[in-house]
Amino acid sequence: MELNIQVENLKCGGCVNTIKKAVLNSEGVKEVEIDLETGNVLVKGETNEQEIVKKLAQLGYPKVGENDLGKKINSYVSCAVGKF
Repeated sequence: MELNIQVENLKCGGCVNTIKKAVLNSEGVKEVEIDLETGNVLVKGETNEQEIVKKLAQLGYPKVGENDLGKKINSYVSCAVGKF
């Protein structure tokens, strides 16, 4: 199964690293591909879309149209962590 989720607040390679690490640790996920320019997160494997969307939002990368200030702030923290 493939999930294609377009997220907000994706800014750099640090963001990409944070998302990959977190989503790859989700049950059933085999592969994660992220397009930095479009904000698309492609998740391959047998997984629950709601769980992945929730995890992304907690990291600060909500689905397009579901953003708020708190999630934007979380994305800056996740971005910085992903750079290390």
